[in-house]
Amino acid sequence: MKNIVNLGNVATYINGYAFKPSDWAEDGTPIIRIQDLTGNSYQMNRFKGIVDSKYDVNSGDVLISWSASLGVYVWNRGNAVLNQHIFKVVFDKEEVDKDFFVFQIDNLLKRAANQAHGATMRHLTKPVFDALPFYLPDIKTQRLISSKLNLIVHLIEDHHEQLKKLDELIRSRFLEMFGEPWVNDKEFPCYSVGQVAESVTYGTSAPASDSGQYEYLRMNNLTDNGQLDLSDLKRIDMSDEQAEKYMVKKGDILFNRTNSIDLVGKTALFNLNNPMIIAGYLIRIRLSDKVNPVYFVAYMNMPYMKEKLRNIAKGAVNQANINSKELKSIQILIPPLSLQNEYCNFVLSIDKSKYREAIFLYLLEDVLHML
Repeated sequence: MKNIVNLGNVATYINGYAFKPSDWAEDGTPIIRIQDLTGNSYQMNRFKGIVDSKYDVNSGDVLISWSASLGVYVWNRGNAVLNQHIFKVVFDKEEVDKDFFVFQIDNLLKRAANQAHGATMRHLTKPVFDALPFYLPDIKTQRLISSKLNLIVHLIEDHHEQLKKLDELIRSRFLEMFGEPWVNDKEFPCYSVGQVAESVTYGTSAPASDSGQYEYLRMNNLTDNGQLDLSDLKRIDMSDEQAEKYMVKKGDILFNRTNSIDLVGKTALFNLNNPMIIAGYLIRIRLSDKVNPVYFVAYMNMPYMKEKLRNIAKGAVNQANINSKELKSIQILIPPLSLQNEYCNFVLSIDKSKYREAIFLYLLEDVLHML
């Protein structure tokens, strides 16, 4: 293909300054770390001294994290200074449309992850980074492409907003039918999880692999809003006897017993036809016929219950835990099964709309990543 150049020839990439903890201050200029780009930081560190102006960052600058978490970002939080393991992009070599550059770099970094070094930390060496192929047509073509891609981005945002509204509709229906759990103004009977479960079983501690007879669910395969995420699924081999002990089947509940304090207690319904094996940080709950699994998962994912689970969780912030005894003691309201089933049917009808939205999103995002 014509107009393919090495990424290193497109712009200058300035690596951030190696700030040490002793450089941090309570006030001063914010220091941009990788977690400040990925959204995993609650508070930015600050620096009160003076560093070379090449490390200065302003709103609109393009930043690329090349270690631990590969990604490209447009900074929009004002004046700051750049920490190491992040490049600031200076467009001083070629005429480049910023949006066009960001779209293409996002895709390049996803592909480059396969070449990244380190078993636990992904990172790109500078020679590998500079050698990445970059499509560089004339500036008019760049702007035409980026305008079309921006249109797709807006469509994607619209579909995400529609999915959000559908989720809000489900939550509203829950409150309409069952009320606030902590109020119980409808006077539903209260039972412990242990009283309405046929079994509460831990997963296996056996290690995962990239091959094996069974697909292997781990805590990262549960989302915080009660969905399954199979984008990073491992496999495992075990005997038929072991498999039956640790197997999860359609209608079972998955409960994440160990995680960070914010994520412990993630609860999801296993609604797939093919059985899988669950890992040790998960608990399998098989409910009695008193409880519809859809209702149970919705109840466990209410903000009220999430806060209650965080209060129950023990241990350090990054390794909170809820054991099976504590799980079985949790109290939940149990409305008449007919009401639970009515709610389930409503959720299933909304899920059809969510599925259509998800298909549109998949197609749009696939087009976006074709560049």
